[in-house]
Amino acid sequence: MKKINSLFLLLFGTILFGQSPSKEFTFEEFLGHVKKNHPLVKQADLKISEAQAKLLKARGGFDPKIEADYTEKQYSDKNYYSIFNGSFKIPTWYGIEIKAAFDNNEGIYLNPENTVPNAGLTSVGISIPVGQGLWINERMSDLRKAKLYQKLNKAERDIATTDVIYEAALRYINWKKSYNERELYATYLENAEIRYKGVIKLIEQGDKAGIDSIETGITLKTRKLNLENAQLKLTKSKLELSNFLWTEEGVPLELDDSLFPDTNLENTILTSLQMDDFAAINMVDHPKINALESKIAVLHVDRKLQANSLLPKLNLSYNYLSEPSNFEDYRFEDYKIGIQFAFPLFLRKERANLKLAKLKIQDAEFGLLFERESLKNKITYQKQEIESFKRQRDWNKQLVLDYNTMLNAEERLFQMGESSIFLINSRENKVVSTQLENIALENAFLAATLGLFKTIAKPE
Repeated sequence: MKKINSLFLLLFGTILFGQSPSKEFTFEEFLGHVKKNHPLVKQADLKISEAQAKLLKARGGFDPKIEADYTEKQYSDKNYYSIFNGSFKIPTWYGIEIKAAFDNNEGIYLNPENTVPNAGLTSVGISIPVGQGLWINERMSDLRKAKLYQKLNKAERDIATTDVIYEAALRYINWKKSYNERELYATYLENAEIRYKGVIKLIEQGDKAGIDSIETGITLKTRKLNLENAQLKLTKSKLELSNFLWTEEGVPLELDDSLFPDTNLENTILTSLQMDDFAAINMVDHPKINALESKIAVLHVDRKLQANSLLPKLNLSYNYLSEPSNFEDYRFEDYKIGIQFAFPLFLRKERANLKLAKLKIQDAEFGLLFERESLKNKITYQKQEIESFKRQRDWNKQLVLDYNTMLNAEERLFQMGESSIFLINSRENKVVSTQLENIALENAFLAATLGLFKTIAKPE
């Protein structure tokens, strides 16, 4: 009996995971690397710079402008003409433009309308669009849209960043799943090797039939195949994960073999993804909704511009004229005025453009309505999915304990000579399959949590 007891310890002694690698690479550390260094995250951040550049460009439409034009003609020792015109223009918000100018022209063949006093002619005036362009014009609409693009581009940046983090996190949990499966198979391969050696000794002592070596040998070979396949999956998952590891200088990194995944990820993932208040998660200030609302606001600006085109073009201008030396002595009768008028008789092009602008708004509003409802339902479902996987995992943990209890009982029966290697292997296979299911359920729970993170799209 002593021999059997000692061999029993050899056959069924509990084997824990082998010596752990030296460093745990936590999920939070991994996310920090991705957010800080990944090229696609940096690319997404360019959206903010792009919006700022658009705003700067639109504000440039209101920049004061200095202009100068000089033309001279000399022929056969004759000064045909020399014409100089300099001006300073200040565009204002409501399409009104203020202008100061100086003209100094001379020559024997000068066009009479360009004739000015010898000292030149100064003018200060104002141009007012009474019809089109007073309440809204191209530069006003460009500036309004550029301000809206600030919000739009931030929303698009958040969506793009979320997509990168989501893909990276998926690779991390797949690495964790592959690592756990490899460790599980390594453990049971070691068990199978010990059991096989124990059975061989029992056969040599005449306590077991030779067929038991075939039974344990089959299990041993199966475990080796399982481990080899698990190792291949782990290698693939590590390489896929390495795609998301970069240095600050943009040099790609490869995951070191000494690192192992976060052992407590199931309990910390909501905190790492900044979703601690799980029950309060909703679509308030959602980037997709913000992006659609910003696009609709941009379309409304375009609609106002198109509606403005139905008005006639009527531009009035007034310029006070004076010689430089007499500029302070205002003479009402010295002026230049202008009136410009244009109006299409049928307005077919303008009415069509306005109708198209309204249709685009309707189309975008229908899309926004659908997106709101879709996101609301998706978030509700994903919350329930996460809770369901939590419950499934708890139940499966109980199954693992129960199957382990059955395996331990079968081992005791074998010790008393009332069981067989076949039954023990069958019990152990159940334990292995339920532990694999446990790993799969953990992965499903983590993936569902990441799915919710992607849906709410709040990477910061």
